[in-house]
Amino acid sequence: MSILMQPATVKKWHTTAFLYFWRWKSRRKGGRPPISKEMQNLIYKLSKENPLWSPERIKGTLILLKYDPLCEDTIRKYMYKPRKPRKRSTTWLPFLRNHLDVSWAIDFFTVTTIHFATYYVFLVFGHSRRKVIHFAIISNPSMKWVIQQLRGSMPFGLQPKYLFRDNDGIYGNGVRAFLEACGILEIRTAYRSPWQNPSIERFIGTLRRETLDHVIVLSQSHLERLLREFIEEYYHVARPHQGLNGNTPVSQIQQPTISGPSKLISIPVLGGLHHKYKRS
Repeated sequence: MSILMQPATVKKWHTTAFLYFWRWKSRRKGGRPPISKEMQNLIYKLSKENPLWSPERIKGTLILLKYDPLCEDTIRKYMYKPRKPRKRSTTWLPFLRNHLDVSWAIDFFTVTTIHFATYYVFLVFGHSRRKVIHFAIISNPSMKWVIQQLRGSMPFGLQPKYLFRDNDGIYGNGVRAFLEACGILEIRTAYRSPWQNPSIERFIGTLRRETLDHVIVLSQSHLERLLREFIEEYYHVARPHQGLNGNTPVSQIQQPTISGPSKLISIPVLGGLHHKYKRS
């Protein structure tokens, strides 16, 4: 006599039937009362902004905020679910914020002269004050040249704990070995992910929009003069920064409040492309 089905199959059918029965019974009784749209949005917001939080952690936060407590299963239902779930980890933005005072970034960008010569500008950028620590210009950069620029940007033991960089082949293995010898942890961004090194990328964009897009570079010395004047005479001392609450990378001496009539003094920078202002 042949057996038509296995015991496990019968058990599976029974379990499935019970689920359908319970769902039907719950609907007849009204089921669990739905939560408001406001609460759904709040759970979604908390879970998206805090990827490390569990449903239990969100429940505790809701209780602290004086909301009626919900069960963990309900909270889990309305949590943010990324398309590609990854292992729980902190995101780049909190990491950068937590290490601003001890992290630098390096990067290259290119500039073409009037004769179509291409120069590479190497930048060393401090995250804490959005300050350009060092820059250098060369037509044919090499790994040894980059190491020399890094060495020159860290006099008297002044160095970061973390250094952010992309995967440019110019750095090679020598830069990593140099940083390890200096006790600096190298943070390499993912391929084609400039947003992981945002501060220096934003500075390069600012430099292009506010200077290089408005002038024709004649030579290497001309480019160096433009960069030095923009950085030292304007960017560091006169240009307000949103990330610094309107302050400048090089903190200015607080002037006494001027009461009564005053005169605004305008100081041109880069031939009048920008201006510094003082009240007297």
